[in-house]
Amino acid sequence: MSEPINSSISCRTISVAPMLDWTDRHCRYFLRQISQHALLYTEMVTTGAIIFGKGDYLGFNQEEHPVAMQLGGSNPADMARCASEAQKYGYDEVNINVGCPSDRVQNGRFGACLMAEPETVAACIKSMQAEVDIPVTVKSRIGIDDMDEYEDLTRFIDVVAASGCDTFIVHARKAWLKGLSPKQNRDVPPLMYDRVYQLKQQFPDLHISLNGGVKTLDDVQLHLSHLDGVMIGREVYSNPYILAEVDKRFYQDNSISKTRAEVVMAMLPYVEQQIALGVRPWSIARHMLGLFQGQPGGRIWRRYLSQNGTKANAGVELLTDALEVLLEAQSKAKQFQSEMIS
Repeated sequence: MSEPINSSISCRTISVAPMLDWTDRHCRYFLRQISQHALLYTEMVTTGAIIFGKGDYLGFNQEEHPVAMQLGGSNPADMARCASEAQKYGYDEVNINVGCPSDRVQNGRFGACLMAEPETVAACIKSMQAEVDIPVTVKSRIGIDDMDEYEDLTRFIDVVAASGCDTFIVHARKAWLKGLSPKQNRDVPPLMYDRVYQLKQQFPDLHISLNGGVKTLDDVQLHLSHLDGVMIGREVYSNPYILAEVDKRFYQDNSISKTRAEVVMAMLPYVEQQIALGVRPWSIARHMLGLFQGQPGGRIWRRYLSQNGTKANAGVELLTDALEVLLEAQSKAKQFQSEMIS
């Protein structure tokens, strides 16, 4: 069992965004093979699921540390109860979702709609901090609907920070709660990075991270010249190997990163373990489709996994066979290039 890596907010933080249906425990275990230091977040888990659900909504692999649980809810007592459970499980942080714009989330009175209720968020923070020692943080938007002026954002931060929260991850887009789907809310409202930079200038004692539209580590470096942290979302999922340089570049860890092929091999014991527990290999392999993004044979890798991963007889050899096909294609490509040159 690996020990949790210290992720003190005194350090600048690179993190992977909570993404519904994507950042499950299999995805996080996979990403941890690429970066040892990036902070990973669970999918959003609601208080109702934890308190009344029959499944294990808090389980994770110890190798995932540092890992934060994102919680959806607005009842202070329920939020405190769930935060306490998260701490018992060993999570390094509990994060309150104040950014999701979906109708279902709004109907449950949590997510982005809570930006209009900073006092409710503050009450949740106080109740949760009374029960746990781990950090309680907030992930929000820069505004919602017609409450999208900078003054609206600073009022939200003022009220919530006064309750004891000192860490905010801000998606640099507003959310339209009426008229746009969750997918459209990830692209249509314009990114306003300057507004998040301004927030840090106004609240220098708070730990402010930015989320939204980050596609390269050069983007990360630029944002870190203004802020304390950067959260990367969809780019990590489509191109996970972007994390390979994170440890060296931002955490001064000069350990040699695993190659893509070594990442595949490192996943084999985990896949075998999960198959023994009744997990289908595709539940893990689907998160690995983008591992060879931008590399020769990348399409072959994705196609092989997609075509064979859902078969009833798929086993751990799914990954080794896919890797063999990929390497063979790369070898043939190199041979062809060599013949063309000669």
